[in-house]
Amino acid sequence: MAFEGLTSRLQNVFSKLRGKGKVSEEDVNEAMREVRLALLEADVNFKVVKDFIAKVKEKAVGKEVMDSFTPGMVIIDIVNKELTELMGGSQAKLAKSNKPPTVIMMVGLQGAGKTTTAGKLAKMLQKQNSRPLLVAGDIYRPAAIKQLQVLGEQIKVPVFSLGDQTSPVEIARQGLQHAKDNGNDYVIIDTAGRLHIDEELMEELKQIHEVVKPDEVLLVVDAMTGQDAVNVADHFNKQLELTGVVLTKLDGDTRGGAALSVKAVTGCPIKFAAIGEKIDALEPFHPDRMASRILGMGDMLSLIEKAQANIDEQKAKEMERKMRNAEFTFEDFLEQMEQVKKLGPLDQLMDMIPGMGKMKQTQDLKVDEKQMGRIEAIVRSMTTKEKQNPEIINHNRRKRIAAGSGTSLAEVNRLIKQFDEMRRMMKQLSSLMGPGGKNSKMMKRLSKVAGKGMKFPFR
Repeated sequence: MAFEGLTSRLQNVFSKLRGKGKVSEEDVNEAMREVRLALLEADVNFKVVKDFIAKVKEKAVGKEVMDSFTPGMVIIDIVNKELTELMGGSQAKLAKSNKPPTVIMMVGLQGAGKTTTAGKLAKMLQKQNSRPLLVAGDIYRPAAIKQLQVLGEQIKVPVFSLGDQTSPVEIARQGLQHAKDNGNDYVIIDTAGRLHIDEELMEELKQIHEVVKPDEVLLVVDAMTGQDAVNVADHFNKQLELTGVVLTKLDGDTRGGAALSVKAVTGCPIKFAAIGEKIDALEPFHPDRMASRILGMGDMLSLIEKAQANIDEQKAKEMERKMRNAEFTFEDFLEQMEQVKKLGPLDQLMDMIPGMGKMKQTQDLKVDEKQMGRIEAIVRSMTTKEKQNPEIINHNRRKRIAAGSGTSLAEVNRLIKQFDEMRRMMKQLSSLMGPGGKNSKMMKRLSKVAGKGMKFPFR
């Protein structure tokens, strides 16, 4: 996950500060030395690091901080605010033209993920009840047009193409006219990339820019290229006047230096971050939330938004009723797994929960996606009757389920046992919440239930 190494280093630095009742200037200097090294290791631009440390230090050695009852917490708050400012301060939203369609040009080097990002952006706009049109302007890369058409079919967004024999400038011109004629309110133009920046590429992009007069010029950069990503952004910005940056593969880079450097170096805001390969794995970039994640404080707002966008409210209410009445079946369990999977990889979700990142590091807590797959296979190997009535699953049925799911009898037994324990626990908790229960009595009984070491079936 992005920033994993940086987060770990910063948490170690700040845990030392938190333990101090008084913080001296020497303590601040020592902490800032470690923060500086952590940022440089995360591949953050040297000048950006130098300016950042100077700003934090200036505020951290003030009288208000030194005299505070919790100086360590105040310094962490200063770092949090400065990190937020470093990445842009506030969310930079996508432009919207007063006279539709809004034109978005996607630019960048080959391999950065422009075509896929164009599809992801179209999907995001579609969810907001917009009618985007994708324009296939990359005539040089083999199968680029076909890739965009496949993505368009997948998300049910129209793709305008004139094949690979027409000039990209003419494709962009006709694509824009097509959008006007057909009532599309967004036009996303996928342009060609090169393996390196060259004058021919830039000239073609300038011509397209002149013809379509885009409202947004979004540079797609691969976050895993670190400082190279920032250099590419700087070069494109000088030639094209970028309006925003999209960072791709942010989930694959444990350093994340590009995210911390690009705004400071180019003055160009990060508008989106692609975290994952799925078509809906594109998130608006919130500097304050990203700073919070970097410092290991989680990101509950993004987690709540994911849940609201992906989880059916009526189903959630019905599930809550079933759990309260201990009517939860393996069919419900399977449905819950499907709902959770919609939110994204569990490892990423854990990083959004305050304190969970620290727990992952200190307790070597890992989410085994393969184990999740085995659990799902076990449940899917059950008959409908078995899912609805787990108590009928005898030894012979368990052997059949193990064979059908490609797992062992021990794994099947363990899952059924833990599912049983969970249902029992739900029943006990439900009775505790009934009318007439006193708090003290309820707490004693809760302790008794918790003391039995109940485990969720994922473990």
